[in-house]
Amino acid sequence: MTGNLFDDGTNNSITPPVSHFSGFLSAQQQSLLLAEVTLYPLTQLEITVYGKKHLIPRTQAWFGDEGCDYRYSKTLISPEPWPPILSRLREKLFQDCQLDFNAVLVNQYANGSDCMGWHSDDEPEIQPNSAIASVTLGACRDFVIKHKTLKHKFIYPLQSGDLFIMHPGMQQEWLHSLPKRLKVTTPRINFTFRRIIANFYR
Repeated sequence: MTGNLFDDGTNNSITPPVSHFSGFLSAQQQSLLLAEVTLYPLTQLEITVYGKKHLIPRTQAWFGDEGCDYRYSKTLISPEPWPPILSRLREKLFQDCQLDFNAVLVNQYANGSDCMGWHSDDEPEIQPNSAIASVTLGACRDFVIKHKTLKHKFIYPLQSGDLFIMHPGMQQEWLHSLPKRLKVTTPRINFTFRRIIANFYR
């Protein structure tokens, strides 16, 4: 487990329940996956915040098993079928890490202006006490974690090919974000694998 502590002047004796594995994907595996991403139906969702509509600062696609619907800001999204290379990544996570996922959210950040605000992946359709795994491709971006009450912060610079696992308990106690980094001019693709309760919304 690796990470860099963000010094906020507090006694940071608590650490988040996460694991960071550098170089989880080989250069060839990254290349195959990046080529497949160009075929994904990536879209920019519109959400309503305080009565006003906004486009989210990234594009995304949702893949998964049948019945693994996902609700994002009052919008119910049904999964697209698993593409072949992405399906192989899912199998690799099971074989190498014994993590069994049935859905994945793909986010594409065009450059350092695209971002993700503070949040927890605590939607009710996510299987309770399950891990969430994140695989990064492309530009290195800082993944920042903050304790909900103690406000302790940790920064994890995630490189292309890295695997980052948020273990059970993470979403209940911690927030995470991907802040803007205006010096970054190239895209980042992130694959967030989850265990969804099938037919939760049906």
